[in-house]
Amino acid sequence: MQDLALSAYQSLRAGAQVLEADQHGDKVLRLADGNFLKLFRRKRLISSAAIYPYAQRFADNAEALQRLRVPCPQIIGVYRIADISRDAVHYHPLPGLTLRQLIGADDEPGDLRERLGALIAELHGQGVYFRSLHLGNVVQTPEGALGLIDISDMKVQRRALSRTQRKRNFSHMLRYADDRQWLMRDQRVIDAYLTHCERALRAQDILDSAYL
Repeated sequence: MQDLALSAYQSLRAGAQVLEADQHGDKVLRLADGNFLKLFRRKRLISSAAIYPYAQRFADNAEALQRLRVPCPQIIGVYRIADISRDAVHYHPLPGLTLRQLIGADDEPGDLRERLGALIAELHGQGVYFRSLHLGNVVQTPEGALGLIDISDMKVQRRALSRTQRKRNFSHMLRYADDRQWLMRDQRVIDAYLTHCERALRAQDILDSAYL
Protein backbone atom coordinates (compact mmCIF):
# COMPACT_ATOMS: atom_id res chain seq x y z
CA MET A 1 0.00 0.00 0.00
CA GLN A 2 1.39 3.36 -1.07
CA ASP A 3 0.96 6.63 0.82
CA LEU A 4 -0.73 9.22 -1.40
CA ALA A 5 -0.39 12.91 -0.59
CA LEU A 6 -3.49 15.09 -0.67
CA SER A 7 -2.14 17.04 -3.65
CA ALA A 8 -1.55 13.83 -5.60
CA TYR A 9 -5.06 12.61 -4.76
CA GLN A 10 -6.59 15.90 -5.86
CA SER A 11 -4.67 15.70 -9.13
CA LEU A 12 -5.84 12.12 -9.67
CA ARG A 13 -9.42 13.10 -8.85
CA ALA A 14 -9.53 16.13 -11.17
CA GLY A 15 -12.38 15.81 -13.67
CA ALA A 16 -13.70 12.62 -12.06
CA GLN A 17 -17.36 11.56 -12.14
CA VAL A 18 -18.85 10.47 -8.82
CA LEU A 19 -20.54 7.10 -9.34
CA GLU A 20 -21.31 6.35 -5.71
CA ALA A 21 -21.31 8.46 -2.54
CA ASP A 22 -22.90 8.63 0.89
CA GLN A 23 -23.18 11.15 3.70
CA HIS A 24 -19.49 10.70 4.45
CA GLY A 25 -18.30 11.52 0.93
CA ASP A 26 -17.22 9.90 -2.30
CA LYS A 27 -17.11 6.10 -2.54
CA VAL A 28 -16.53 5.30 -6.22
CA LEU A 29 -15.09 7.66 -8.84
CA ARG A 30 -14.72 7.29 -12.59
CA LEU A 31 -11.53 9.18 -13.31
CA ALA A 32 -10.93 11.40 -16.32
CA ASP A 33 -8.96 8.61 -18.05
CA GLY A 34 -11.80 6.08 -17.58
CA ASN A 35 -10.20 4.16 -14.75
CA PHE A 36 -11.87 3.82 -11.34
CA LEU A 37 -10.93 4.82 -7.80
CA LYS A 38 -12.80 3.10 -4.98
CA LEU A 39 -12.51 4.77 -1.57
CA PHE A 40 -12.87 3.04 1.78
CA ARG A 41 -13.56 4.79 5.09
CA ARG A 42 -12.51 3.08 8.31
CA LYS A 43 -15.80 2.98 10.23
CA ARG A 44 -14.32 2.14 13.64
CA LEU A 45 -11.02 3.01 15.25
CA ILE A 46 -10.41 -0.63 16.15
CA SER A 47 -11.45 -3.04 13.42
CA SER A 48 -10.10 -5.73 11.11
CA ALA A 49 -9.83 -3.03 8.42
CA ALA A 50 -7.04 -1.40 10.45
CA ILE A 51 -4.95 -4.57 10.08
CA TYR A 52 -6.11 -5.63 6.62
CA PRO A 53 -7.62 -2.64 4.77
CA TYR A 54 -10.50 -3.26 2.38
CA ALA A 55 -8.59 -1.58 -0.45
CA GLN A 56 -5.82 -4.17 -0.06
CA ARG A 57 -8.39 -6.97 0.15
CA PHE A 58 -9.86 -5.79 -3.15
CA ALA A 59 -6.41 -5.90 -4.78
CA ASP A 60 -5.51 -9.29 -3.29
CA ASN A 61 -8.85 -10.75 -4.38
CA ALA A 62 -8.27 -9.49 -7.92
CA GLU A 63 -4.91 -11.28 -7.94
CA ALA A 64 -6.55 -14.48 -6.68
CA LEU A 65 -9.25 -14.36 -9.36
CA GLN A 66 -6.65 -13.76 -12.06
CA ARG A 67 -4.86 -16.94 -10.95
CA LEU A 68 -8.18 -18.77 -11.33
CA ARG A 69 -8.69 -17.17 -14.78
CA VAL A 70 -11.88 -15.42 -13.67
CA PRO A 71 -12.22 -11.96 -15.33
CA CYS A 72 -12.08 -9.10 -12.82
CA PRO A 73 -10.79 -5.51 -12.48
CA GLN A 74 -7.08 -4.96 -13.16
CA ILE A 75 -5.30 -3.24 -10.27
CA ILE A 76 -3.20 -0.12 -10.87
CA GLY A 77 -2.40 0.78 -7.26
CA VAL A 78 -3.49 0.67 -3.63
CA TYR A 79 -3.23 3.89 -1.61
CA ARG A 80 -3.53 5.25 1.91
CA ILE A 81 -4.69 8.88 1.79
CA ALA A 82 -4.06 10.00 5.36
CA ASP A 83 -5.24 13.59 4.87
CA ILE A 84 -8.82 12.46 4.16
CA SER A 85 -8.70 9.30 6.31
CA ARG A 86 -9.33 7.01 3.36
CA ASP A 87 -7.79 3.99 1.72
CA ALA A 88 -8.27 3.58 -2.01
CA VAL A 89 -7.86 1.04 -4.78
CA HIS A 90 -7.14 2.33 -8.30
CA TYR A 91 -8.06 -0.04 -11.13
CA HIS A 92 -9.01 -0.62 -14.73
CA PRO A 93 -12.73 -1.53 -14.67
CA LEU A 94 -13.89 -4.84 -16.10
CA PRO A 95 -15.57 -3.99 -19.43
CA GLY A 96 -19.04 -5.29 -20.18
CA LEU A 97 -22.56 -5.28 -18.77
CA THR A 98 -23.76 -6.62 -15.44
CA LEU A 99 -26.30 -9.42 -15.46
CA ARG A 100 -28.83 -6.98 -14.01
CA GLN A 101 -28.38 -4.87 -17.13
CA LEU A 102 -28.72 -7.91 -19.38
CA ILE A 103 -31.69 -9.75 -17.92
CA GLY A 104 -34.98 -9.03 -19.61
CA ALA A 105 -33.32 -7.28 -22.54
CA ASP A 106 -34.19 -8.31 -26.08
CA ASP A 107 -30.62 -9.52 -26.56
CA GLU A 108 -30.35 -11.45 -23.27
CA PRO A 109 -28.15 -14.46 -24.05
CA GLY A 110 -30.20 -17.65 -24.04
CA ASP A 111 -27.54 -19.57 -22.13
CA LEU A 112 -26.93 -16.92 -19.47
CA ARG A 113 -28.43 -18.95 -16.63
CA GLU A 114 -26.37 -22.01 -17.52
CA ARG A 115 -23.15 -20.00 -17.66
CA LEU A 116 -23.92 -18.34 -14.34
CA GLY A 117 -24.51 -21.71 -12.69
CA ALA A 118 -21.23 -23.00 -14.09
CA LEU A 119 -19.35 -19.92 -12.83
CA ILE A 120 -20.74 -20.26 -9.31
CA ALA A 121 -19.82 -23.96 -9.26
CA GLU A 122 -16.28 -23.08 -10.34
CA LEU A 123 -15.95 -20.42 -7.65
CA HIS A 124 -17.26 -22.69 -4.91
CA GLY A 125 -15.06 -25.56 -6.02
CA GLN A 126 -12.00 -23.30 -5.88
CA GLY A 127 -12.84 -22.12 -2.36
CA VAL A 128 -14.10 -18.66 -3.35
CA TYR A 129 -16.74 -17.28 -0.98
CA PHE A 130 -18.03 -14.02 -2.44
CA ARG A 131 -20.51 -12.66 0.06
CA SER A 132 -21.67 -9.90 -2.30
CA LEU A 133 -22.43 -12.35 -5.10
CA HIS A 134 -25.48 -10.97 -6.90
CA LEU A 135 -26.47 -10.10 -10.48
CA GLY A 136 -25.13 -6.56 -10.14
CA ASN A 137 -21.63 -7.87 -9.40
CA VAL A 138 -21.40 -10.38 -12.26
CA VAL A 139 -20.34 -8.92 -15.61
CA GLN A 140 -20.51 -10.37 -19.11
CA THR A 141 -17.45 -9.11 -20.96
CA PRO A 142 -17.45 -8.17 -24.66
CA GLU A 143 -15.85 -11.58 -25.31
CA GLY A 144 -18.82 -13.32 -23.66
CA ALA A 145 -17.06 -14.45 -20.49
CA LEU A 146 -18.53 -13.93 -17.02
CA GLY A 147 -16.45 -12.09 -14.43
CA LEU A 148 -16.76 -10.40 -11.04
CA ILE A 149 -16.61 -6.81 -9.80
CA ASP A 150 -16.78 -5.08 -6.39
CA ILE A 151 -14.70 -7.88 -4.93
CA SER A 152 -13.52 -6.50 -1.57
CA ASP A 153 -16.11 -8.66 0.23
CA MET A 154 -14.60 -11.97 -0.87
CA LYS A 155 -12.52 -14.67 0.76
CA VAL A 156 -10.52 -17.48 -0.84
CA GLN A 157 -9.87 -20.60 1.18
CA ARG A 158 -7.75 -23.63 0.35
CA ARG A 159 -10.61 -26.11 0.28
CA ALA A 160 -13.85 -26.12 -1.68
CA LEU A 161 -16.78 -24.50 0.12
CA SER A 162 -18.83 -26.61 2.50
CA ARG A 163 -22.52 -27.29 1.92
CA THR A 164 -23.37 -24.67 4.55
CA GLN A 165 -21.23 -22.03 2.84
CA ARG A 166 -22.73 -22.83 -0.56
CA LYS A 167 -26.26 -22.58 0.79
CA ARG A 168 -25.46 -19.27 2.49
CA ASN A 169 -23.97 -17.89 -0.73
CA PHE A 170 -27.05 -18.78 -2.75
CA SER A 171 -29.21 -17.21 -0.05
CA HIS A 172 -27.34 -13.94 -0.52
CA MET A 173 -28.23 -13.99 -4.22
CA LEU A 174 -31.93 -14.42 -3.42
CA ARG A 175 -32.15 -11.33 -1.19
CA TYR A 176 -32.92 -9.03 -4.12
CA ALA A 177 -36.44 -9.33 -5.55
CA ASP A 178 -35.57 -8.80 -9.22
CA ASP A 179 -32.59 -11.13 -9.01
CA ARG A 180 -34.70 -13.73 -7.26
CA GLN A 181 -37.44 -13.59 -9.87
CA TRP A 182 -34.93 -14.16 -12.68
CA LEU A 183 -33.02 -16.89 -10.83
CA MET A 184 -36.19 -18.76 -9.82
CA ARG A 185 -37.87 -18.62 -13.21
CA ASP A 186 -36.70 -22.17 -13.91
CA GLN A 187 -34.10 -24.69 -12.73
CA ARG A 188 -31.38 -23.86 -15.26
CA VAL A 189 -29.04 -22.07 -12.84
CA ILE A 190 -29.10 -24.83 -10.25
CA ASP A 191 -29.02 -27.62 -12.86
CA ALA A 192 -25.89 -26.09 -14.41
CA TYR A 193 -24.38 -25.62 -10.95
CA LEU A 194 -24.90 -29.27 -10.06
CA THR A 195 -23.58 -30.41 -13.45
CA HIS A 196 -20.32 -28.46 -13.01
CA CYS A 197 -19.96 -29.06 -9.28
CA GLU A 198 -16.80 -30.91 -8.29
CA ARG A 199 -18.65 -33.03 -5.71
CA ALA A 200 -21.93 -34.94 -5.65
CA LEU A 201 -24.64 -32.62 -4.36
CA ARG A 202 -28.40 -32.38 -4.55
CA ALA A 203 -30.35 -29.16 -4.95
CA GLN A 204 -31.66 -29.43 -1.40
CA ASP A 205 -28.09 -29.58 -0.10
CA ILE A 206 -27.44 -25.98 -1.05
CA LEU A 207 -30.72 -24.15 -1.54
CA ASP A 208 -33.56 -23.10 0.71
CA SER A 209 -36.91 -24.78 0.27
CA ALA A 210 -38.29 -21.46 -1.00
CA TYR A 211 -36.08 -21.75 -4.07
CA LEU A 212 -37.15 -25.31 -4.80
